[in-house]
Amino acid sequence: MWLSQPIHTLPERLAQLVWGWALAWWRIVYLGAVVLVLALSPSSYGRAGRGLLARRMYLETTPILLGFTALAALLSLVVTRIVVVTALSYGLSRYALEMVIRVLVLELIPLTAAMFVAMRCAIPSGAQLAELRHSGRLAALERAGADPVRMELLPRVAAAGFASITLAALSCVVALVMAYLSVYGVNTAGVAAFTRMFGHVFTPEVTLVFGLKTVFFSLAIAVIPMTAGMYDLGGTERRSELGGLARMFAVLLLIEIASLLGNYY
Repeated sequence: MWLSQPIHTLPERLAQLVWGWALAWWRIVYLGAVVLVLALSPSSYGRAGRGLLARRMYLETTPILLGFTALAALLSLVVTRIVVVTALSYGLSRYALEMVIRVLVLELIPLTAAMFVAMRCAIPSGAQLAELRHSGRLAALERAGADPVRMELLPRVAAAGFASITLAALSCVVALVMAYLSVYGVNTAGVAAFTRMFGHVFTPEVTLVFGLKTVFFSLAIAVIPMTAGMYDLGGTERRSELGGLARMFAVLLLIEIASLLGNYY
């Protein structure tokens, strides 16, 4: 029986691999472009559109807001304590707080927030889209004259991006407060020094890189997991979902590397 199975040569397998890789990235780029156009279109913000967007943003952000903020506060305390104690042991206490802000606020918090939202919101939303496609809901919307991308995809992408940016911004504020309290305690004696050090770290260039990195993180975790949910991949669907996760993590890594190059080189 095995002789009746087609034998694929190495060039054919490489061609299929390259074609699958190119097709997956093309779908991600295309879907991202479509979502961007819809997000900039005033027609997406009619009464029904506003209701869908607001509801989805609330459902995706509110349940995880308190938990991730507490996690960020705990992480800030642990990292601050480790860095401060290590700096004191080497006689570098004057650089401890600046190091905490650079490591925690500039690098760890945005990446952690993006990955947290991806696991809790974006990936489950992509799975929901796949279920809607399998059940025929997306096709039914299209037959009824509605746009399934505008009705089902855009709210989920916008909600995941909004949740990622919100969690990153709030957690960065919490991390700054916890770092200050860990070093100076509950008093205002260190406000002037802390403000001066904060301004030294967050130069206009660093602030721009930080903002762009946070936005690109949110776009990556919002768009990439939705691609497998929107397209019918047949028998390779499970493998494509795993490939989508790998592509998402690769994009996050590339964005992080680019931000490091922008901040320190």
